[in-house]
Amino acid sequence: MQYYLAPLEGITTFIYRRTYHKYFYPMKKYFTPFLSPHTKRGFNTREHNEILPEHNPDMYVVPQIMSNQAEGFIQTAKKLKAYGYQEVNLNLGCPSKTVVSRGRGAGFLAYPEELERFLDEVFTRLDMRISVKTRIGKENPDEFERLLSIYNRFPMEELIIHPRVQQDFYKNVPNRKVFAQALERSENPVCYNGDLFTVLQIAALKEEFPQEDCVMLGRGILRNPGLAQMAVGGGVPEKETFRAFHDDLLAQYVEEMSGDRNVLFKMKELWSYLSDSFVVDEEFSQGYSKMQAPAQRGELRPFRYEKIIRKCTDLKRYEQIIEELFANCSLRYGMDAVSCRIPEREAVL
Repeated sequence: MQYYLAPLEGITTFIYRRTYHKYFYPMKKYFTPFLSPHTKRGFNTREHNEILPEHNPDMYVVPQIMSNQAEGFIQTAKKLKAYGYQEVNLNLGCPSKTVVSRGRGAGFLAYPEELERFLDEVFTRLDMRISVKTRIGKENPDEFERLLSIYNRFPMEELIIHPRVQQDFYKNVPNRKVFAQALERSENPVCYNGDLFTVLQIAALKEEFPQEDCVMLGRGILRNPGLAQMAVGGGVPEKETFRAFHDDLLAQYVEEMSGDRNVLFKMKELWSYLSDSFVVDEEFSQGYSKMQAPAQRGELRPFRYEKIIRKCTDLKRYEQIIEELFANCSLRYGMDAVSCRIPEREAVL
């Protein structure tokens, strides 16, 4: 099984990607958060930092572009090619209302004729590998039959499918029936994305779709950076590895950003996911986690340190909290590698 890191806006930045790659199981591909085309200028500072090869060492990185205008997509792809990139990805999956209202991301799926013309121009004019990350429709899963017939016209590097419609956002469950049809009928290689939070869920996907050999991990890898390592039979990473990963991220954010507030924003965002990997030792000793199968949403009590971190306003105080956290907590996966709380939080994919 091949593993990809999903693009999550504002989270899986070049700092996160290269730090993850340093400490945990290496992904086959790392996708950047989406770039928006600028026809009259080059990349801004943030975008430039994301795509600089020296910021993404020893990784296969795929820049993602969000656009419904072929010319803008093509110009951006050509700029990326000048940096050495041979593959780009089209975002047809972002469900954000702001994005969708402009007919971009998953909003573009509501206009199949325009989408087909867009793809026709892009594939005709670009000499690059092009992959597509898509949802299965805007409002109804039945839309995907038409969409797949369009996708099958073009020689894609791969078709990454998140089997929800735009209006689902991240609620309900992925539509495995539609994904099964796509896997059978697609003329392009297919990659699965959506709600893979545990080793057990990845194993179940493999069992249901034995011919599927590629998955993209997003929120699951944010909550447990050791997920891919565990899925390939590499065991649970040591708590010390999580600590080194955290400290490296923190040091880079301090160097890159100005002021405690900005750094703390990034670390609080990290812990809104990563806290699901930890449990306080005293709660563990009292039988905190007795589940032998994946827990349902919200069944486990909240990790109390997340609330303390969320209220922190001072970087020095934050570092004290982290010392206490790692001293008093254990990895949940050391107790039960398949039990977890599926996070309510959402991220833009």
